[in-house]
Amino acid sequence: MPDLKNLKVKIFADGADLKGIAEMSRNPLIRGFTTNPTLMRKAGVQDYKAFAGEALRLVPHQPISFEVFSDEFAEMERQALEIASWGSNVYVKIPVTNTRREDAGPLVRRLAAAGVKLNITALTNERQVARIAECLSPATPSCVSVFAGRVADTGRDPLPIMRESLRLLAPLPKAELIWASPRELLNIFHAEALGCHIITVTHEILSKLHLVGKDLDEYSLDTVKMFRDDAVKAGFAITGSASLP
Repeated sequence: MPDLKNLKVKIFADGADLKGIAEMSRNPLIRGFTTNPTLMRKAGVQDYKAFAGEALRLVPHQPISFEVFSDEFAEMERQALEIASWGSNVYVKIPVTNTRREDAGPLVRRLAAAGVKLNITALTNERQVARIAECLSPATPSCVSVFAGRVADTGRDPLPIMRESLRLLAPLPKAELIWASPRELLNIFHAEALGCHIITVTHEILSKLHLVGKDLDEYSLDTVKMFRDDAVKAGFAITGSASLP
């Protein structure tokens, strides 16, 4: 039976809903937090810095990532230094490229050398991981987010990519591999079996944690009851007098 209490992989809550962040901050299973501009927009965030300040009030000690949003590397660098100044537990998310496919490696190298904690995001293949590994500093904490869920969405098995990514990051003692964009709770145990350091999980998926280890016969009965209750509430009826021969 799956066991959440003895996991080595760290579960980070991925979201920008402050109420959800507050709730997750009280859950001992949650070891860190990540955000991104898409989640922030979905949550209705309008003032980036004010949101970050409130999130940091709720999460004063655990790692939390905030992402730059410029498409120009000079402005990304300015934003990164500003975001890094918000707290010692802050990781700055830098996309692996900009929207013009230009490599973020030189920026990553400068920021890592300056001691900025980084979370390099939106990676999907080993080539990108190898390139970023060349740019990270062994002395600076960093995360590399490989979007295993998005890889799986394309019909590809992400496990070989994640396994090779771990190998590529092994020479960097302060670099951690993130299994990003999981699609189901089972991915937590995939990441655990692989030896992945971190998995980021949305608040929606985390709401299902109570199901881990649930008796499958009971789950079957719950499903039958759900279908029956919804049919009754909908007032469904089938009229006619047909019978089996």
